[in-house]
Amino acid sequence: MKRITLLFALFVIAAVGFAQADKEQLALAISKADDANTEKLKAYIWKRKSDVAIGGEHKLTTITEFSFDEQGKLQAKLVDAESSVKQKPGLRGKAQQSAAEDKMDYVGKSLELASAYTFMTKGQLLDFFSKATVTEKGALIEATGTDVYVKGDKLTILIDKQTNLYTSKTFSSLLGKDPVSGEINYEKFSNGINHGSTTVLNMPAQKMKIDAKNQDYSQRVN
Repeated sequence: MKRITLLFALFVIAAVGFAQADKEQLALAISKADDANTEKLKAYIWKRKSDVAIGGEHKLTTITEFSFDEQGKLQAKLVDAESSVKQKPGLRGKAQQSAAEDKMDYVGKSLELASAYTFMTKGQLLDFFSKATVTEKGALIEATGTDVYVKGDKLTILIDKQTNLYTSKTFSSLLGKDPVSGEINYEKFSNGINHGSTTVLNMPAQKMKIDAKNQDYSQRVN
């Protein structure tokens, strides 16, 4: 009986070890595919249009330009912002302007948070998979992990099994003490390069929702 129990225990340990090794190989394969894809994406410049609604009403639209610098770091530059809120006169207008600047800062930080989940480094990706639960769903692989960037956050990634590239990411996180949830979707160019297409963010503490779309992709001219 003891021998059977020992053999069963060894079988379980071996199975778990194989699963962990298999997960590590998967993480390396996904990281390799992501690195290769990002290298190709560095040849592009694009814009992100972000529509901000507060309390269900559209309040602001921002346009941000993205590109990779010579060190390979993603750079973002705000190029336009248009508010649908009419400017009030006098002191009320100044107070309104101050409140609008605070909202703009909040929007910027929220989108920066989404970018962190969109563009993960190799180290961040490998660390995520070391803690993630990985399952197969038809043509997709689903990986879900917690404590990715802050304690208590959660990230779920869907990956195409054929290409090892992302199809979508959903996350719940914190901006300061405020809860933030987001969904990031990916699409491919005709040449197969994967890229973020849309991002939806919800910030209930501010009654705010952001619908962002990446657009106007063009190859850089050196």
